[in-house]
Amino acid sequence: MATWHCVKYCGACCQLNPSDRPDLADYLTPPELALYLSMVGPDGWCIHLNPDTRECQIYDDRPNFCRVQPDTFERMFGVAAEDLDDFAIDCCREHIEDVYGDRSLESLRFERELGLLY
Repeated sequence: MATWHCVKYCGACCQLNPSDRPDLADYLTPPELALYLSMVGPDGWCIHLNPDTRECQIYDDRPNFCRVQPDTFERMFGVAAEDLDDFAIDCCREHIEDVYGDRSLESLRFERELGLLY
């Protein structure tokens, strides 16, 4: 079983375009939704993403909805702590493929780093 972790030089989760996530109001509180929408830049990317390094410029202070941790995912999506790794891996895989493509370097790096590419 693979353990989820963030993969460097990806940033796919920082593609925040609300039209790609029509169910935001289903799992974010009204204040969280307002904060989320304030973070979306004109190109759909988070305004806090450094485009050169693909790293979050507010990582230590990022909102809870940006954190892959058991309490956040249980509250937002009803995912039990023991299911978090599988759920997060599936979410990342899907989002990386949507943003960069299923044969992208980001997708291959994700699969390889998590030991999912054999």
